[in-house]
Amino acid sequence: MTVRSKAPVSVIWALLLDAASWPVWSLVDSLERERSVGLDPEGRDGVGAVRAFRTGRMVTGERLTSVDPQRRLVYEDAFNPMMRDYQAAIETEPAPDGGTSIHWHGVYSTRWGLGWYMGPYLQRYMQKMADGLAAHAETLAAP
Repeated sequence: MTVRSKAPVSVIWALLLDAASWPVWSLVDSLERERSVGLDPEGRDGVGAVRAFRTGRMVTGERLTSVDPQRRLVYEDAFNPMMRDYQAAIETEPAPDGGTSIHWHGVYSTRWGLGWYMGPYLQRYMQKMADGLAAHAETLAAP
């Protein structure tokens, strides 16, 4: 899914790289620091960092596998009881009006019997994540 934000790419990227900001603008409830690995204290997580996020009772881990600043962030499943072989990318592109186009997409496999549910669920989840990122970045970039 692709969304537009009025915020510049630099604001979007500051939020993406700072795992501690995700509970503010996304659907995750909290960053579980004790289960995370390699978080940057300055909020600029890099390749290899594992960010553990709690949503409800479930904790999932996402390992950053590629960071192309202000262009593309790729992460994969480090631990997730519902999915395997999960890989997602968040791609950003500056818009002519000074805003940013955000494209968030992923591929995965599920445990047997969950495929019918996970496809629509993950689509809605990623859409809400992208919408939250775009909206929160606009509040930070507002004059």
